[in-house]
Amino acid sequence: MKILIVNAGSSSLKYQLVDMQDESVLAKGLVERIGIEGSKLTQKYPGREDKYVIEEYMPTHVEACSNMLKALTDQEFGVVEHMDEIGAVGHCVLHGGEKFTESVVIDEAVMDAIRENIPLGPLHNPANLMGIEACQKVMPGTPMVAVFDTAFHQTMPPKAYLYGVPYKYYENLHVRRYGFHGTSHRYVSKRAAEFLGKKAEDLRIITCHLGNGSSMCAVDHGKCVDTSMGITPLEGVVMGTRSGSMDPAVLQFIMNNAKDANGNPEIKDIDDMLNVLNKKSGLLGISGISSDMRDIDGAADSGNERAKIARDMLIYGIRKYIGSYAAAMGGVDAIVFTAGIGENGIELREAVMQGFEYMGAKLDPEKNKVKGEERDVSAADSKVKVLVIPTNEEIVIARDTLELVTK
Repeated sequence: MKILIVNAGSSSLKYQLVDMQDESVLAKGLVERIGIEGSKLTQKYPGREDKYVIEEYMPTHVEACSNMLKALTDQEFGVVEHMDEIGAVGHCVLHGGEKFTESVVIDEAVMDAIRENIPLGPLHNPANLMGIEACQKVMPGTPMVAVFDTAFHQTMPPKAYLYGVPYKYYENLHVRRYGFHGTSHRYVSKRAAEFLGKKAEDLRIITCHLGNGSSMCAVDHGKCVDTSMGITPLEGVVMGTRSGSMDPAVLQFIMNNAKDANGNPEIKDIDDMLNVLNKKSGLLGISGISSDMRDIDGAADSGNERAKIARDMLIYGIRKYIGSYAAAMGGVDAIVFTAGIGENGIELREAVMQGFEYMGAKLDPEKNKVKGEERDVSAADSKVKVLVIPTNEEIVIARDTLELVTK
């Protein structure tokens, strides 16, 4: 069976077509600027230099999906002859709240539940819905599956997911830690166990998903018991443009005291404050240079002090989570680095792992000279395995979709 994987954003749509016979990617594409002048679809093929491009205005996700299918079935550049070769569609959905602990076949009840969780995922859930509805319109009758980014974290116990606010806010408003990057943490923790020739159910694993958005996860015998992101992806370590965790009183202090050049309040309201925390903070806000770790590294290595501080803050935050999760699980058997920074940050991995010999974790600097490849980078005498495992969220979505539609 060939399965189409769709990840819809507010003005974009990413997709992959996977042949599940051997889990090979036949094509992958990106539609940009949906609803904006300059809409563009670019479809690429693994192992090939050529690409297929459609440049025309796409006012909605329906037109984007139509062009996606046009690209996949194009006589010259397509990878399937007919749409009916696509057996199912797997959709990446950000927020499932407490309703979904696993992937599900999409029906009206599922659609309603995704809508109900829009207050928890106001940017992503509406876009995910648009992608689902658009695919349903252009591919009527094709089974579709929702794979939730929050589902893997639903095994956390109350002591890990509750906040120290009056319990009524959890009961009435569902205020709690949900966590994100769940599909990635699920994949790399399972793949790490396979790589080591063991079962995930026999291991205590700390997964470090480090990219422009970063999150940590404690996976105890195959189940998530804690994660760093919270009710939104803002909590946790410092990120590209996100602040990470902080004393909530910082918000009040800034809002009450920060003034613009005319003496007016710099921050108008709490929504404006959250915009600063989400889009103007983190590595960008501290360094004043960039949200991209490559730029931060370059500036820090050239002597820029603020870039050095930004990098140190990220490394320090990751180290604190590793230490706390090892304590929470009563030890750790494997520490896994994944995603853009985790897979490619040679110096960052080495800096993060310094000083963990006390708990039996030691990195080999020579083995660690690797980017984007699976590798055991542990020192020979390390009791804890330190691994680099490239993430593959798409294959998780494809596998879940295949399992559910062939039941």
